[in-house]
Amino acid sequence: MSISGITNTALSEMRAQATRVGAIANNIANSSTPAYARLNTSLTAVASSGVQAVVSPTASDVDPATEVTDLIEAEQSYKANAVVFETGADMWEMLMSIKRD
Repeated sequence: MSISGITNTALSEMRAQATRVGAIANNIANSSTPAYARLNTSLTAVASSGVQAVVSPTASDVDPATEVTDLIEAEQSYKANAVVFETGADMWEMLMSIKRD
């Protein structure tokens, strides 16, 4: 995989996790709303472009413990992909430095 492929995959995963956090925030904000359908986010691999988040309503109730756990998981995944993105950007910068010399 190329450096740009690595950074694009990490960026798509960060976008997907941001979408997931938005769904979690919506669930928490509407947890006491009558007849609210909890939003569930599923991540699917997309050929050559990384990951895509798909948000869909479910029939389950909002459980604050589940939401907090999902939020922590999304945060950790976002951070890990941010490190991958930064490493790819550093590699790209080093490659461009070598090319100029």
